[in-house]
Amino acid sequence: MLNKAIIMGRLTRDPEVRYTPNNTAVSTITVAVDRAFVRQGEERETDFIDVVCWANRADFVAKWFKKGSMIIVEGRIQTRKWKDKYDQNRVNFEIVAENLLFGETKASADSSAQYERSEQGYQNAYQPPQKSETSSKEYNFSTAPIADFKELADDDDVPF
Repeated sequence: MLNKAIIMGRLTRDPEVRYTPNNTAVSTITVAVDRAFVRQGEERETDFIDVVCWANRADFVAKWFKKGSMIIVEGRIQTRKWKDKYDQNRVNFEIVAENLLFGETKASADSSAQYERSEQGYQNAYQPPQKSETSSKEYNFSTAPIADFKELADDDDVPF
């Protein structure tokens, strides 16, 4: 049997660590994951996926991540059955984290901390800095010396 899930998204709130009666750390986080496709004329949809982190992973996520942080979660999917206050049977699907990774660098995390939830989904207030004319120089192929290029006779000459 195979039960493996890998998601990448942003935390919807700051992680909090709780402890079981036998002092095991546990943290439940929710990761907002944008869908890869957008239907024509519609907004991009976002799924909110619950993730349970146990022991050292719970401490790790609480120490290094906050609301809006990009996170990569690798784990297994499990279901949890419970009864609501109206005595109705309910089922939750969640990922039990086996591996947690940073989804962005510290610098980009600091600059993208402005994520906010609205009715339309997450909106990023961060705007990347504009490139200045002097800071980036692109290679201009039209002025490159011809000696830098070699024409291949056919596809058999391609080394891959």
